[in-house]
Amino acid sequence: MNGLEFLYETVVGRGILKLLVSPWLSKSVGHLMDSRISKVFIKSFVQKNGIDLGECEKTEFSCFNDCFTRQLKKELRPVDMEPSHLISTCDGLLSVWPINRDTVIPVKQSRYTIADLLKDEEMAERFTDGICLVFRLCVNHYHRYCYLDNGRKGNNRFIGGKLHTVRPLALRRYPVFVENCREVTLMETDNFGSVAQIEVGAMLVGKIKNHHEAGTILRGEEKGLFLYGGSTIVVLLEKDAAKLEPEIIKYLQENEEAKSDSKDEEIKEYPVKFGQKIGTKLVL
Repeated sequence: MNGLEFLYETVVGRGILKLLVSPWLSKSVGHLMDSRISKVFIKSFVQKNGIDLGECEKTEFSCFNDCFTRQLKKELRPVDMEPSHLISTCDGLLSVWPINRDTVIPVKQSRYTIADLLKDEEMAERFTDGICLVFRLCVNHYHRYCYLDNGRKGNNRFIGGKLHTVRPLALRRYPVFVENCREVTLMETDNFGSVAQIEVGAMLVGKIKNHHEAGTILRGEEKGLFLYGGSTIVVLLEKDAAKLEPEIIKYLQENEEAKSDSKDEEIKEYPVKFGQKIGTKLVL
């Protein structure tokens, strides 16, 4: 039994979990990772996660979070600027869910609705019959994210909650996207209509740091970053806004079939990078 299974599948583990998911612990860890003392963790973090510091704009860091939120050289994350192309807002592992009525993400016997995710019934209605893109970031991923198109955005709306890990194992027991702290941004984009982007905090993520409030946005412009921990970004698209790349659809379908054959309950995901083309605007 690994650590996550112990926390989520045993009585003792779930007792410990109540302490681990407390916001005060997340904030305390965040303060530690912002301090100069945390520099001692950088070397082992880099080695364990196979991080190539040669890809970074700088290699000397003032604290752990300075390393965790490292800026990569721009040429390593080129942004597809073709207006009709849908781009990935971040590095991560992508899963795709159809938005059928109120259902967003069905995982075993749990359901995560748009309304619960957004805490806004009227906004949720906009995305009926659209698609939900879930980008799961692991600790070794690039933790900065961008706007997927030009347009205008409203203010970021923070929704408090308990912090649970976003690993697939946790999804079986807890409604992660409902209980986690998150920030919701509604954008009116030039090419994809209304888009909602939700940054979801995970266990030991001290902060979701978005840069801008209401105003003009630009494709590929950095929207914000996550501080220490694994995290998730959810993007909601309206009906007929875009069609995903054939290779992504094929990969996810084949892995879904393999999962059914093997009775493997883990979500199958497609690796993507910040600024990468993942779909195309639908012209009706």
